[in-house]
Amino acid sequence: MPDPAVIPRAVIQRMSLYLRQLERLDRDGVETISSAQLGEAIGASSAQVRKDLDYFGQFGQRGIGYNVATLTRALRSILALEGEWRVALVGAGNIGRALATARILRERGFRIVALFDSDPRKEACTWAGLRVQPMGDLKRVCREQHITVGIIAVPSDAAQSVAEQLVEAGVRGILNFAPVRLNVPAGVEVSDVDLASQLQQLAFLLGGRRGEQHQSVIRSP
Repeated sequence: MPDPAVIPRAVIQRMSLYLRQLERLDRDGVETISSAQLGEAIGASSAQVRKDLDYFGQFGQRGIGYNVATLTRALRSILALEGEWRVALVGAGNIGRALATARILRERGFRIVALFDSDPRKEACTWAGLRVQPMGDLKRVCREQHITVGIIAVPSDAAQSVAEQLVEAGVRGILNFAPVRLNVPAGVEVSDVDLASQLQQLAFLLGGRRGEQHQSVIRSP
């Protein structure tokens, strides 16, 4: 297994997409798939698929392709999804509620085992069998529950403080939904989910197409 630090983040993102497609094919009983077919499913070239997989070893056979079940197991191992990741979710707002009740996280090996919020009015509320706990209990609960992953779903002005508390509690991986860059120590990994930024990029792309359509109408005889 290569050092994760030398693997480009884009490769890891595509590996996750490959796995999603392979799991679907495996459920459908498909036995083999080519690099071209796997690439087409996620919008990548066959050469890109082969290059990505080459970081981790040799998986396919020339002229035959990849065995779907075997490659699925390999990618789950590469992405460290064979066991269960215990997760603390901080933020009992709308995003937090959606995440707490999302079945897909459990199916992917991420189990939210603790839910926290700084608002006393939300304490003792229960979502998906989890009681909202006060932030003062975060460090103790994370250590008792052996939690290694944290999800931040709080306003941007509170995100850095929450990140620091999670790190102090022993969390080593953070999924951040707050639109702010977090400062964390070396050895702590952060993945940002900036919904507003993604929507702005989408608006730009749609706006460009709308402009092209507008120009086409103007030029029409």
